[in-house]
Amino acid sequence: MAGLTNLKLSLFPNSCSLSSSSSLSSNPFLVSTSIFRRTSHSFPKIFAFSSNDIKVGSNIEVDGSPCKVIEFLHVKPGKGAAFVRTTLRNYVTGNSVDKTFRAGSKIEEANIYKETKQFTYKDGAQYVFMDLTSYEEYRLNEKDVGDKAKFLKEGMDCTLLFWNGKVIDFELPITVKLTVVDVDPGVKGDTAQGGSKPATLDTGAIVSVPLFINRGEEIMVDTRNGQYMSRA
Repeated sequence: MAGLTNLKLSLFPNSCSLSSSSSLSSNPFLVSTSIFRRTSHSFPKIFAFSSNDIKVGSNIEVDGSPCKVIEFLHVKPGKGAAFVRTTLRNYVTGNSVDKTFRAGSKIEEANIYKETKQFTYKDGAQYVFMDLTSYEEYRLNEKDVGDKAKFLKEGMDCTLLFWNGKVIDFELPITVKLTVVDVDPGVKGDTAQGGSKPATLDTGAIVSVPLFINRGEEIMVDTRNGQYMSRA
């Protein structure tokens, strides 16, 4: 028995003083265990995403491509299983497709993240955005920008969407300040409630404005619907 005790002490010389911090740090087995205890709860919880979680604006992967949910409808027929009918826009191709999912079926979320970049200039058929910290440039083609170009001005801060390290889309500010460059002159006595008229803005967009708005005025426009909001 004494021989076993001596053998134990020779292999683990600090085993008789486990409560001391010095012996804890000198024993590799005990140190690794304490590290495991500290880090075992540091991982974030991951929750599964299913068709029941779908809503307008959700980003999901379909057939390996990132898509945005444009419309959705939960359907529970009298007979048969419930399902979710969706209209999706493929970020990569720009095409819209209809897709149906079984209710409760697992769906892979698209790992899309957003960063603010400034639109600096247009280079041929490409729109160039810049990171003002690193001065790195990001480019989008005309087809990727689409109708949003009519509200886009140089120096405007926009939100770029990244997927797998690539820019796949961008978002305009909700409201932008633009200048009226062409409009019929206002008539004396016109009021905000007296009707509207088309006005051409410095980006080329045409919006309906109140009759009292004149050329050279700055106005606020909602980029989601292209509607006049107020004078700037």
